[in-house]
Amino acid sequence: MAHGITPSQTVGPYFAIGLIDGVARTELVPADSPGAIVIEGSVFDGAGDPVPDSIVEIWQANAAGRYAHPDDPRDDLPLDEGFTGFGRSGCEPDGRFRFVTVKPGPVPWPEGGFQAPHVVVGVFARGLLKRLQTRIYFPDEEEANAADPVLGLIADADERATLVAREEEDGVLRFDIHLQGDRQTAFFDV
Repeated sequence: MAHGITPSQTVGPYFAIGLIDGVARTELVPADSPGAIVIEGSVFDGAGDPVPDSIVEIWQANAAGRYAHPDDPRDDLPLDEGFTGFGRSGCEPDGRFRFVTVKPGPVPWPEGGFQAPHVVVGVFARGLLKRLQTRIYFPDEEEANAADPVLGLIADADERATLVAREEEDGVLRFDIHLQGDRQTAFFDV
């Protein structure tokens, strides 16, 4: 009797159970806060279909460019009460996620200078054994983006463009995440 190949173990099919309910934190600031912005998008697989049970996490500095973390000791920059810089969103059946946050300020680069304002993004989904990590950059920061040491690591302009959000007519910043395929988002090996 011939046996086929045993499939690898992956996360799922019930990936979202226990991970989304109760721990979602999609509003890092109240929507009516001064400087509040909305970042939304969808997670797609290689065929362009939505990934409904994925989870998107974000981590960012505040508007002054300071992280709410002990490893950021820059006391000359303010911390915002209640702002942790961390958010988590489960995806809707159409793969959609949404965050209300603030645009982060530039943060220092360990070798000197500054990184462009950005949001670090982690993606968890069925079929992934490790989270994928990427970044969201802002479309109104062309000069800072051009000088950003991390964004500069990506030689291909089309691939770099996958990390810059698009501003929509209603002021929402759109950032779609493509896990594979021709439109694949650039991910970092960290």
